[in-house]
Amino acid sequence: MSMSFLKNRWLLFALVLGCSCCFMLDSASAAEEKAKPTRENWAHIIIKGSYPEGPQMPGLFGDVTESLSKVTGRLEKAAEDKSLQGVILHLKGTQLGWAKINELREAIFKVRKGKKKVYAWIESGMTKDYLIATACDQIVMPESATLILLGMRAEVSFYKNLFDWLDVKPDVLRVGEYKSAAEPYTRTDMSPAFREEMEALLDDYFRQIKEMISKSRGMSAEAVEAAINAGPYMATDAKQKGLIDHIAYEDQLPKLITGGKAKTEVRIIKKYAKKRADTDFSGIAGLIKLMDLLAGIDSSQRIGSGPRIAVIYATGAIMSGSSSQGGLLGVHVLGSDTFIKAVEKAAKDDQVKAIVLRVDSPGGSALASDLMWRSLQEADKPIVVSMGDVAASGGYYISMGANRIFAEPGTLTGSIGVVGGKLAVEGLYNKIGITTSVISRGKNSGTFSPMTGFTESERAAVTKLLYAVYKQFTEKAAEGRKMEYTALEKLARGRVYTGAMALNNGLVDQLGTLDDAIEHARQLGKIPDGEKFEKLILPRPTSPFEQIFGPIDAQAGQAQQMSRMLNLLSPELSQQLKQLDLINLLAREKTLTLMPFQIRVN
Repeated sequence: MSMSFLKNRWLLFALVLGCSCCFMLDSASAAEEKAKPTRENWAHIIIKGSYPEGPQMPGLFGDVTESLSKVTGRLEKAAEDKSLQGVILHLKGTQLGWAKINELREAIFKVRKGKKKVYAWIESGMTKDYLIATACDQIVMPESATLILLGMRAEVSFYKNLFDWLDVKPDVLRVGEYKSAAEPYTRTDMSPAFREEMEALLDDYFRQIKEMISKSRGMSAEAVEAAINAGPYMATDAKQKGLIDHIAYEDQLPKLITGGKAKTEVRIIKKYAKKRADTDFSGIAGLIKLMDLLAGIDSSQRIGSGPRIAVIYATGAIMSGSSSQGGLLGVHVLGSDTFIKAVEKAAKDDQVKAIVLRVDSPGGSALASDLMWRSLQEADKPIVVSMGDVAASGGYYISMGANRIFAEPGTLTGSIGVVGGKLAVEGLYNKIGITTSVISRGKNSGTFSPMTGFTESERAAVTKLLYAVYKQFTEKAAEGRKMEYTALEKLARGRVYTGAMALNNGLVDQLGTLDDAIEHARQLGKIPDGEKFEKLILPRPTSPFEQIFGPIDAQAGQAQQMSRMLNLLSPELSQQLKQLDLINLLAREKTLTLMPFQIRVN
């Protein structure tokens, strides 16, 4: 046997042995890999509170109260985060209007479209919490929880008996048979027209509730209504009805998510994507940062040189002057001066290609509304309106000249009408021992005196004034909506509609979210598809200086403290008194475009 043959045999043996060792090592490695537990990352986001709209103050206290845009932004980030398998929404009680509910639901749908699961865990849910939860893949409640699914109820308080007892005489005039802003102060119950309006609103809202639940839970509309009529439920009963999917405590969610797979580890990321307050003010850079924050400047949000869409928030009761958190109970005021400055800033900025107006206002001063409307007409840029929870009366006035109006399905809008009047307090003054002597010149000199009601001459003069304002309102609305005047006027008369109803009658153009409105503004502003653009958020929030050292206006500080105390003691009483406070704020305005009621879902 030759040496060459032996060498080849040993070489072949070594090669086979090496391959066997490699195979054994690979098999061992695969076995180890198979035995190693897999990890799933799940974002954890708490949903609670009211989620105010508009720019929030930056820095020290800017992240204590989360805004609607921030929470939806966190959900949008989760939708794009490739490291996540899903999201857990912990619902802890919300005080949201219909538009915000829709915005949150649409943000949840985006997460699900990103091939991620969304679980809703509800501690104790009211209807609004449940409507948000129904947008998720699975709904989970602990066995001790209750689902307060009760439908809808509109409660309108009337103050005539109180005023009679105080010997105060409301003398309020209106234009529009459905303009019910005066009724709570002049009647003890609803007029037939007011009741008709409210019945129509509740019918549409109830339809929306049934539709949302029916589509998400795979139940018929009749079954949903029957379930609502039989509520409330303990968690076990809710599961039997098919209203929720699982009964589990929060610590049991990982096992529920994995289906009990022992080799799958679930990592729950608490406070996912929630910005934390930056409190590092060391050194010169820290001092500069602190000074910026006190001045209301957020250095992390500095605008670049690319194209922009200006997003102007119009929230609160419309008044002349500057925006404020004023009044006896802290009623938020949307000031015409503040609004107009924001519009002018956007109009003069060459990088701003279009303006989106986000409206959440029941209206207020007719004059201030008209001045705000005019500023938008003069902006000479495409304008898109996105209606929030409420865009009625004056809130509709400032919207009606836009290139396109987006409303949420549950937005309260319309209420195209006018009221004006006063509360005559002479009787109350006499009751408490105050007497008044009067000297006057001019037939109508007492028109806006707070002492007595209108004389016949004064009533005729004020009525003429209100009709002139109403005609101005309806003519501009008809022009803005490109409708015949007679057709628009039939839709006016003070009547309020949901966004879905307003779409059907032509008062708005499209149902959609704020993001939908921004996308349409991008198109109108001719920003190419795919090109990045920035949002210029206006008006700038109040400086944090006042939040640290107290409001410059001591009276406003006391008002905010009183508001917080009443909210703690009795939220319902606080809401009632805020309605009275709103009338007090608007008393100096002679003509009002104001919606008189709110609809809340239990």
